[in-house]
Formats: sequence, structure tokens, C-alpha cells
Amino acid sequence: MEAALILNRNKADADEVLEALKAAGIEAGLNLVDGDQIADCARAAIQSGAKLVIVGGGDGSISAAAQSLAGTGRTLGILPLGTLNHLARDLGLPMKLAEAAEVIASGRTREIDLAEVDGRIFVNNAAIGLYPLMVIDREAQQERLGRSKRLAMVVASLRTLVRFHHQRLRLFADSEQQRIDSPLLFVGNNDYQLAAPGSGTRLSLDDGRLCVFVMRKKNRRGFLAAVARALLGLTREDDMVRLDDIERLCVGSDRSHIALALDGEPMTMQPPLLFKIRRKALKVIVPGT
Repeated sequence: MEAALILNRNKADADEVLEALKAAGIEAGLNLVDGDQIADCARAAIQSGAKLVIVGGGDGSISAAAQSLAGTGRTLGILPLGTLNHLARDLGLPMKLAEAAEVIASGRTREIDLAEVDGRIFVNNAAIGLYPLMVIDREAQQERLGRSKRLAMVVASLRTLVRFHHQRLRLFADSEQQRIDSPLLFVGNNDYQLAAPGSGTRLSLDDGRLCVFVMRKKNRRGFLAAVARALLGLTREDDMVRLDDIERLCVGSDRSHIALALDGEPMTMQPPLLFKIRRKALKVIVPGT
């Protein structure tokens, strides 16, 4: 099997991973890298002839690899070693390392959709508004003060809510245009469920549609209540506006830059931002049944 193994050094025990793959009958050349090197490493693996690229890490690592694998016809094997592993869970992959390795060895290949914004791939979702500001604050605390991810996120959430504001955006969804003031715009790769059970999950990854939610304009108390309902899997019509059957979404703003989070990774981009779906652009190994 022509395979390359890319591990995020902050997420994986290389010896443990190699042992699990060997037990499943997979031999692969090891690349132990930092998260920001994964896309380049995956691109190099493809250029060297690898037909299968196995990536171990969280959603950010998988998203980075997908950036290079999209549209190449090469296959991605996922070892879910992150905290949340949203894509792996939506694909029905096991969370235990040995079982995930067995899936790569004996599973089937499936083509799934990807989403992108201005050429940047994301496998799960993108968010504009308060959430990316929280993530940026959290990472700054972790780097500067050495705080744990959980404590830093709590502090970041409180500080962001103190600075609570709505972002004025212009949306062009396919052929329709509207202006909104909102604390949060959510763009998902395929349809996300909001209601329990199954809130925050996807039943399909190949419907060829973006999932777009806009939080209605609220005061600080209303926003906190809406977030609490979302965490509990509850829905209310005055929380979110849903735009259905969207393949392309253009987001404009009067600001020179927009902060957003792609698959949980914070960044800034210059508007207008063009979101679009890429149908069945990624081949990935999933359980055989």
C-alpha cells in the first residue's frame, strides 16, 4: 500500500500510532510535524506518489490535509486524535486508535463534499462574529500566560461578552441580497442539526449544499440565552434565521478585515468573502458497513 503518514506532533504518540497501523497491516512513511506544516506535507506526499495519505490529529489537522488533497483523487485516512473530532464522528469513524487503523485497512472509500471560502478549505464549518474573537483571545492567553484551553476559553468568553457587539454584514446568497446586523454568522459544510437529539451533527456529507445560519440581533442577555438553548439542543424561531439550499454565499462588510474561525482555527480575511461548496471533492476511508 503506497501510504504516507502525517501526524500532528501536538496530538499524537508516534510509536503508538505506528504500532496500531502495523497491527492493522499498514506500512507508511512517518512525518511528524507541527499543525501549520500539515498542508505542505500532504502536498509533498502526493507529489511523491502516495495514493493514501493518513492523517492523525484533530479537525484542524484534517482540514489542513484536505486543503492539499481536494480534487486530486488521492484518498484520506483519518486517525481521530483531537478533542472533538467532528468530521470523524459524522463519518461514523471509531474514536479508538486501533479501531480507526482497522477502518483504514479494511474500510471503503467514500466521496464527500468540502466547503471553501476564498480558496481556503474547511471540512466542518466557518463562523463570523463573537466566536472567532473568543478563539483568538483564548489562544493569546494560552501562549502568553500558559493557561489551559478550558480556562482560557472561559476567560475569553467573558471578555468577549463584555465587548459584545453586532457585526454588520451584506449577504448575497445565490441570487438574493440582504443586509444583516448579527453577533454570529455560521456557514456549514452540508446540513447541521440544531435540535436534540443530534444537535451539532450532520446526517449527510454529500448533499452539495452549504448550511447557513444567522443569529437574530439580540442584546447580551438574549445572546447568552440563545447560546444556552443551542448547547441544550433546543430551538426557537427568534434565535436563528436559516438560509436553505445555498451553494454560494458572498459576505460583504464595510470593515477592511473580517475575523472568522475555520474548523475552529482563527484567522482574518479581506471582504468580500466567497463561500462555496465543492461537491464530492475529497475521497476518505469510512467503515465498510
